[in-house]
Amino acid sequence: MSKTYFVSGIGTDVGKTVASAILCRAFEAAYWKPIQSGTVLGSDKDTVRHLCGDTQVIYDEAYALKEPLSPHTAARIESVHIDVKSIVIPKHEGTLIVEGAGGLMVPITREFMYSDWIKSQKLPVILVSRHYLGSLNHTMLSLEFIQKNEIPLVGILFIGKDNDHNEALICARYDVRNLGNLPEVSAVTPTFVQVYAEELKNRWKTMNFTDLL
Repeated sequence: MSKTYFVSGIGTDVGKTVASAILCRAFEAAYWKPIQSGTVLGSDKDTVRHLCGDTQVIYDEAYALKEPLSPHTAARIESVHIDVKSIVIPKHEGTLIVEGAGGLMVPITREFMYSDWIKSQKLPVILVSRHYLGSLNHTMLSLEFIQKNEIPLVGILFIGKDNDHNEALICARYDVRNLGNLPEVSAVTPTFVQVYAEELKNRWKTMNFTDLL
């Protein structure tokens, strides 16, 4: 059965790409990033390929922009016109992980946000939150937006040192599933990705998240 999940974050640099790699392993899924900004610093698809192996199915971006800025700003600097109608989900037999840029309200163009594209594609979201001072507010604002806009939510994936109190508060207030917690490490390796992919799958079995298995 083919499924597509959109991975978004509560902000920039919360760990979406590592989370996406782990989810690719857990779901045995393909990977696609519709718009890559900051190719001068490398690409997220290359990171996922490194972490998941050369056999990983990875689709090319619809747009690859050099500057590490929001898509609409990078495109303006590079005189690139982003046509949102050309951002078409690859036809894939099986599960596909689609990674966004930054958070839900990152502009693709001046008029069109990532959240608009998610809604237009009717994609269920996996939200990535990283524990830091202020992340509780950022996480709850993201969940408020998701619920207000009736965006399907698969669950939330936490990154960082376990904070059971905050995680329980968030999940209870928004009636959202805790998909698991990934530690922060100094260096992410393919072994780390494989180990935590198994950890997530074991948690989903324990929690009876049957739709994910």
